[in-house]
Amino acid sequence: MTDASPSALPGIGPIRPNEADEEAAFVDRAFAAGPYGHLPKGAERRAFERDTAGRAASGAVLVARRDGRLVGSASVLRAATPHSRVAVPGEAEIRLLAVEPGEQGSRLGEALMRASLEVALEWGAEALVLDTGSLNVRAQALYERLGYERVPERDAIASTGDVEALVYRFPLQLRGDVRVRLMRPDEADEVSELTEAAYAVDFELSEAYRADIAAVAERARDHQVWVATDAASGMLLGTASTPRAGNAISPLARDGELDFRFLGVAAGARRRGIGALLVEHVLLLARLRAIPRVVLNTGPDMFAAQRLYESMGFHRLYEREFVFERRDGSNFLMMAYGRHVEAGGEGAAA
Repeated sequence: MTDASPSALPGIGPIRPNEADEEAAFVDRAFAAGPYGHLPKGAERRAFERDTAGRAASGAVLVARRDGRLVGSASVLRAATPHSRVAVPGEAEIRLLAVEPGEQGSRLGEALMRASLEVALEWGAEALVLDTGSLNVRAQALYERLGYERVPERDAIASTGDVEALVYRFPLQLRGDVRVRLMRPDEADEVSELTEAAYAVDFELSEAYRADIAAVAERARDHQVWVATDAASGMLLGTASTPRAGNAISPLARDGELDFRFLGVAAGARRRGIGALLVEHVLLLARLRAIPRVVLNTGPDMFAAQRLYESMGFHRLYEREFVFERRDGSNFLMMAYGRHVEAGGEGAAA
């Protein structure tokens, strides 16, 4: 099969409860066609493959569907859960990445890997780790192209008498003192207060805009509300919102672009580089989704935000700017910025 464009790939999402038996049978069939399919399968391995519900309870089982049938699967596991093998505390692990043999060359394996990385990113994992057999050179090439790093000191953990394992790691957090993850539901009020206070410093908030900023719980139902927290204390330091894959969070974004909104930093966290960290997080998310450009809107009075974006390589998109009319008859220029995302290795340390 020839290479497919990302838009032509099957949709990827969480497994449905009624798909557990189909997923287990699919994984068995896919691995039987791989470089280690000739090896006898022990009882422990069979139980692991059949325990779809257990893998889902330990994290997430992602599946790709085409024409009503499964054509791909990947299990993303939290460290220290029953089926995790090489992850250490703070990391997530991907196991049982499987692609229908007829889909080889369609980039489905890459799409599953990207979706798995985003799941781990949402959890706030330090990294996503995995192991593969030394004979699985096709998988190794994929991992290295995506920006995974070899962790040879962990190889022995996953190796057996029949299989020499190679361990790879993809770093996801940009700083050791800050963790970026999805907001928890019980943090919505605090995130709302933080964002509103941050915007009120530089911007005259209308009642309608204040309500838009404050609607964090509603926004989190359709989009991703990210929070930056202090790694030691857990204190909330900042926030930004992005759309879920395949969507936009504002009218600004066009095909091939990722937009973000509501970047805010807590008053007590200013001058710690939190705003820049959150923008870098959005850029990382764009790389994980293979989106080449990030765009945003900002107001003319938000001078600190403008300086931040320009210092990070964003440029004005004058052709997309417009005058916004307030209900009271006043108006302001809605500014637009964009930046291309660098190609190459996509890990947070790249």
